[in-house]
Amino acid sequence: MKKIFILSALSLFTAFSYAQTSVATTAVAASDAVKPEVLTLKQTEHDFGKIPQGKPVTTVFEITNIGKTALKLDNVQASCGCTTPMWDKENAIAPGATSKITVGYNAAAEGPFTKFITITYNGNEAKQVTIKGEVWKTPAESVPANAATEIKN
Repeated sequence: MKKIFILSALSLFTAFSYAQTSVATTAVAASDAVKPEVLTLKQTEHDFGKIPQGKPVTTVFEITNIGKTALKLDNVQASCGCTTPMWDKENAIAPGATSKITVGYNAAAEGPFTKFITITYNGNEAKQVTIKGEVWKTPAESVPANAATEIKN
């Protein structure tokens, strides 16, 4: 009789534990569900190529709201102070509408660069765009005035 009672209790405990695990697994799976995309980018990277030192450059990233509700850009943050993003901070983007983020780079430091800009929207969602290129050092002196007109025989 004791064996039957112990086996019954063990079976009941196992069934209860399995049910708890199943419910917990279902809850985790539901919270990990993939959210539908609501923001798309026409391009995610821009290569400026070779640019002269000291000459700032800009590019524009176009974003589209493909969701069913208005999309709010919470922040657009560059990875360093040499890169400046500008966007409409006041207005939400209506479903199907587009907006632009202008990204400027100051080109002060010579050499190759890659900078990342993080777009945060709808509270906690984020996408990243990249700018890159190479800054070449401009000559310290200008060409003498007569060097351009001098003809050698």
